[in-house]
Amino acid sequence: MNLLSRTLLAVVLPLAGGALLAACSDDEPTGPSTAVSTELIDTVLRTSSNDVILATYTDLNLRAGELKTAVDALKAAPGTTTLEAARQAWRNARRPWEQSEGFLFGPVDEQGIDPSIDDWPVNYVDLDNVMASSATLTKEYVDDLETTLKGFHTIEYLLFGNNSTKTVNDFTPRQFEYLVAVTESFKAKTTQLYSAWSPTGQNFADTIAQAGASFNTRYTSRSQALQELVNGMAGICNEVANGKIADPFTLEDRTKEESQFSNNSNTDFADNIRSVQNIYLGTYNGAGTGRGLGAIVALRNPTLDTRLRAEISAAIAAIQNMTPSFGTAIISNKGAVEAAQNAILTVKLSLEKDVLPLVQSL
Repeated sequence: MNLLSRTLLAVVLPLAGGALLAACSDDEPTGPSTAVSTELIDTVLRTSSNDVILATYTDLNLRAGELKTAVDALKAAPGTTTLEAARQAWRNARRPWEQSEGFLFGPVDEQGIDPSIDDWPVNYVDLDNVMASSATLTKEYVDDLETTLKGFHTIEYLLFGNNSTKTVNDFTPRQFEYLVAVTESFKAKTTQLYSAWSPTGQNFADTIAQAGASFNTRYTSRSQALQELVNGMAGICNEVANGKIADPFTLEDRTKEESQFSNNSNTDFADNIRSVQNIYLGTYNGAGTGRGLGAIVALRNPTLDTRLRAEISAAIAAIQNMTPSFGTAIISNKGAVEAAQNAILTVKLSLEKDVLPLVQSL
């Protein structure tokens, strides 16, 4: 989703069901207030920047390389097996990207990487014009195109077709050429993002990890960096509930669904909330110190910590309960869709009303 869409989503009013969420009240700290040491905050910031964010982008870049290999193999030997392998490689690359959307700040925003990776919707008219042109389809050519003609969803459309109905016999030589070029362009962007956070590159991870240090002009206090994390977490909850789910659901229009070609939306949405969970728990794919943002919340307010962990898990479960798939549930399982929205908005409310003031006070 492009950056303009993300900005607009921030002002979307909560859904009618969200009125119920206002009944939630702040949990009072149980027992005497416990001071949070700078050592713990530094550990949380290092865990968030290295064990979660950098680890996610490392995985994304690895999976993007595997997608490029699979696409090359499909072009070289078109067949049912190579097509399914490329589709699975797309799904595999999609997961770390969706699990990064809880921290869409820093280089991914400032270097304009986000829209080149994940703009939506695909511009079918211009894509058809490209296919009909005599242009040589190279990575460099694709790099110069509008973001609606590259990234995840253009690759998705070329691999899956409408409603995942495309067969290998439906590909034209020109489509294979474009698919290879757009995937190579995509891989370059994931490498750029990884390098921006890596210690061997621009090392933005250290900018987070050393928030409050005298040389750090980006985050002049530890609290400022923690607030960046919380705002990112709340922001993706808002986007999923009030945008990615609400737009196709309210209009009962599956063409508004972001990952409609691959029918991958349930996984996308769940992974978006897992990005919140990963920052909170301080792990990615089961690895990490486990000293995430929740370690601070647990020290200051154990009741809130217990509640929020349960709310995050409940939101992921509610998303997965939009059966048989999101694209069908918006018509035939509306109650499950509303339940998922409300569960996600519950997490958003807890982050904004309870966790954000807590880290602002540090």
